[in-house]
Amino acid sequence: MQTTIGLILVTIFLFLAGIHIYWGFGGKWGNDAAIPTTANNEKVINPKLKECMVVAIALLSLSVLVLIKSEIIVYSLPNWLQEYGLWIISILFIVRAIGEFKYVGFFKKVKTTKFAQMDTKYFSPLCLFISILATTLALTT
Repeated sequence: MQTTIGLILVTIFLFLAGIHIYWGFGGKWGNDAAIPTTANNEKVINPKLKECMVVAIALLSLSVLVLIKSEIIVYSLPNWLQEYGLWIISILFIVRAIGEFKYVGFFKKVKTTKFAQMDTKYFSPLCLFISILATTLALTT
């Protein structure tokens, strides 16, 4: 079971990292629905190459952690990361799913923008799913 969960999480993280790399280098596909916007459709953030690469590297790092914790690859991690790494992933993604109560997450106030609709349908449920998988993996390893 841990191998299956690990492979699902790694696939998700690699896909998301690839999208962020694509956007970082100027890709436009999906970009208009991936950035939180105000009710007037003004972007709340305007990420550039650096920000996209930071997110991509973080996602790639998470995939390596999951590969190690699910015992797909063998590598020794620092004790704190070995003990709490999956819990950190779980907390990060549940916090993202809940959101900041204005533009992002299940409890956002702005709900009519393209981003808000995509967030409700896809982004927040995906974050909740990642959190559940990471918690399950943490409890089985």
